[in-house]
Amino acid sequence: MADRTNDDRSADQPGGGWSTDGLGYLQNKVALQRVYVFHPFVRGEKPSGVSRSPEARLEEALGLAVAIRIDLIGGELVPLRTIRPSTYLGQGKLDEIKEQVKEQELDLLVFDCELTPIQQRNLERSLKVKVIDRTALILEIFGDRASTKEGELQVELAHLSYQRSRLVRSWTHLERQRGGSGFLGGPGETQIEADRRIIADRITRIKKQLEAVTRTRTLHRSRRQKAPYPVVALVGYTNAGKSTLFNCLTKAEVMAEDMLFATLDPTLRAIDMPSGRKVILSDTVGFISELPTMLIAAFRATLEEVLEADVIVHVRDASHSDSDVQKQDVITVLAELGVDIEGEENATPVIEALNKADMLDAVALEMLETQAERHTKFIPLSGLTGYGCEQLIQSIDDLLGAKDREIEKRVPYADGATQSWIHSNTKIISEEHLEDGIHYSFIVDPIIWAKFEKKDR
Repeated sequence: MADRTNDDRSADQPGGGWSTDGLGYLQNKVALQRVYVFHPFVRGEKPSGVSRSPEARLEEALGLAVAIRIDLIGGELVPLRTIRPSTYLGQGKLDEIKEQVKEQELDLLVFDCELTPIQQRNLERSLKVKVIDRTALILEIFGDRASTKEGELQVELAHLSYQRSRLVRSWTHLERQRGGSGFLGGPGETQIEADRRIIADRITRIKKQLEAVTRTRTLHRSRRQKAPYPVVALVGYTNAGKSTLFNCLTKAEVMAEDMLFATLDPTLRAIDMPSGRKVILSDTVGFISELPTMLIAAFRATLEEVLEADVIVHVRDASHSDSDVQKQDVITVLAELGVDIEGEENATPVIEALNKADMLDAVALEMLETQAERHTKFIPLSGLTGYGCEQLIQSIDDLLGAKDREIEKRVPYADGATQSWIHSNTKIISEEHLEDGIHYSFIVDPIIWAKFEKKDR
């Protein structure tokens, strides 16, 4: 058993065991960690609004835990009368867990809640084992999955922001002082001050690197805007099947697994609509309840495709018992990002894709289809079997075409570029060859047409 407590950590590691390269405790270990998950909840407390049961929360926490390379031993609910400010749990439960740690030779405990730095420190001191909370676990997953340079930088920035909040005067190695330079240098800085300075410097460097990456993404986005294709963003709760649906619609081979946060970096593909128009389909990171605030800030650039999307396809897991609760979580995160999908005016159009219909029984599927008949933006489908995907494509096309305008334009014979653009980007109603040029009558998206005219001037 790796009995690693805060006092055992190297003084050279800011945050007491968390590395400064953006990778956390779990990824720094060679052997698989023996992990146990606890979901503490206050007994009898009724949260406001839509909320999932403690059992569902524990199930989700276990799903988060197995999404990284660990040996998951198990998990349990911990009902509380009240939350203790110092240790979160009561002394009786702490004694039980301490025995459990010894008997099962546990290396790491995951608490599916938000622990303060003091609570985390006291739990580790009392239980003699490493403790992380829900935020740290999600950061571990993101650190393990990010594959692009931007994703890695954003994860590291979130890690460092989290580490900085954990630097409290709690470990002996952080209380040692380093000598000052010269006779008048004073006693020098303490280790905790040095660690804070190291993290602050690293955060500054990462932000500068991210600015450069963001400029590159902005350049790519401006190029896409010149090739004026509408953007359709797939959003949804993690593990709702977005990547499977994305692969089905685009014939791509994006990683799609039955695992939380299988996709962290955005993927873009151009697809053709029945009307002939092209759209850019974007697969985005999955959302989750109580997403750490530093991740919302860090991944804002990654989710810019959602912010600028012409249509949002909200992919929901129709087979999940908490599908309605997950829907509300997604709406909440989108609102935090500044995306309005519920307002009457200027709201981004949304289509609800009820995915995993293949996992429903006949009665449940019939109820879903009956509900879809009453709501045109409500589509049962399966990204795995392809059921309902053609209807989704048609709905996207109809939504984008709702504001199309009929335009008449005479184009000189010498203007081959405009003739080619009209043939490629519009639905031609009539084409009449006259002495001074070709008279076109066509249907086109007004936004696309305005961009073309502006570029053509």
